[in-house]
Amino acid sequence: MRSIVFATVWASLFSHLTASPTLTDPKHLSYKRSSMTPITIKGNAFWQGDKRFYVRGIDYQPGGSSGMEDPLANETVCKRDIAEFVKLGVNTIRVYMTDNSVSHDVCMGALADAGIYVIIDANNPLYSINRLNPEPSYNSEYLQSVFSTIDAFSKYDNTLAFFSGNEVVNDDIESTLAAVYVKATTRDMRQYIASRDHRKIPVGYSSADVNSNRIPLAHYMNCGPDDQRSDFYAFNDYSWCNTDMERSGWNQKVKQFTGYGIPIFLSEYGCNTNGPQRDFGEVKALMSDSMTHVYSGGLVYEYSAGPNMFGIVNITSGGADEMLDFDKYRSALAANPAPNGDGGCTLTSNSMPCPTKDANWLVDGTSLPPMPEKAKVFMANGAGTGPGLKGEGSQNAGDGDSNSGTTTAPAATATATTSASTSKASTSKSTSTSTSTSTSVTGSATTTTATPSSSKNAAGNSVGGPVSQGPFAVTGVFVAFAVIGTLLL
Repeated sequence: MRSIVFATVWASLFSHLTASPTLTDPKHLSYKRSSMTPITIKGNAFWQGDKRFYVRGIDYQPGGSSGMEDPLANETVCKRDIAEFVKLGVNTIRVYMTDNSVSHDVCMGALADAGIYVIIDANNPLYSINRLNPEPSYNSEYLQSVFSTIDAFSKYDNTLAFFSGNEVVNDDIESTLAAVYVKATTRDMRQYIASRDHRKIPVGYSSADVNSNRIPLAHYMNCGPDDQRSDFYAFNDYSWCNTDMERSGWNQKVKQFTGYGIPIFLSEYGCNTNGPQRDFGEVKALMSDSMTHVYSGGLVYEYSAGPNMFGIVNITSGGADEMLDFDKYRSALAANPAPNGDGGCTLTSNSMPCPTKDANWLVDGTSLPPMPEKAKVFMANGAGTGPGLKGEGSQNAGDGDSNSGTTTAPAATATATTSASTSKASTSKSTSTSTSTSTSVTGSATTTTATPSSSKNAAGNSVGGPVSQGPFAVTGVFVAFAVIGTLLL
């Protein structure tokens, strides 16, 4: 009898050691805190109930662009900084780095109490598309991490949106080939949100502002069938350097994006090359009727000071010390409130024509590759516990799926090699992507030097391996010992 019991125990242990990630059902998630009106999209604008919503915020990565730290998982850090956000008067923050294996209830609740929304980058340096070799990095391990991030934040009413990538395409012409991976990932994220019965949280892309591909990339992300299009589009713009609409070229960008059909906002802005202080004149422009019919606000880069000198507070052991730019930005927000009414927006959305291949846009074709076979199970069963920020990484994990390897196109083979993205001079942020499409492009790309409108490698090129099974093995050991202890009693 005892041998049978112990056989049962060890069978239980083995099953836990080899178990797949725990599946999650969003309907069974319990979280109650201050409720906020979820942000929705109508036409080319964001809405807070029946009121037009403008993004008036700041980019938040207090651990620095190279640190693998989640500020929303650290109660001390987030509460320190939320007090500063309230003083600033922002209504939104963007968070580049989150750990999808831990709870964010405390910090997301504190942000909700302060009336602050959050835009989450769904990628991190370990789990992102590799611009140097995007096709194999689009795999089930990557999507499991992305989907787990969606699961982690979908329960919060103040999750405003998800970014599917950041500056994956930059000023290297060959990097335009990675756009198909960005678009496929965007498609997959939107499908996952719908399949898992999550609230319809908007998904979009954060682009570098590159003259040669600004419009083709924007049109590409908003063309084709509805289920493949982005919900919104954002870009990182550093062309306003204590200047005005005309000299910055912003007036021309408004013309270029008029009629775009979905919300547009600046995911990063705030040039710092024109003197030691920024005047943040962009806020007045963004809130004026010269822009509100097309743009829905923006996020200043960035909250905490680093080597790139963009920050507005200096993080010390004693707390967050406000810098001169902190007062400048606070004053600009206070002097230029969000306008009343609809700001001249359009109330119906529309798609754009897909760009055609030319010297600056190498994507030829519009079809996207299918989702990796192993990732399709997540649609029905959930993505399970995420790998967090200590997983093995996904860029070289591969799948053995039918769409791994070379993707054939109508006219040629896509062999893009471009590195994963980030942003800002001497910063590296998380990236994103899409999967290979019926592209007819060839070539190999080179890594470019980061500028305020391009990007450097964020995720690296040699990270690989499947999701770590360590946490599940530990769980199995604890279960086994609990059973044995019970039997011995």
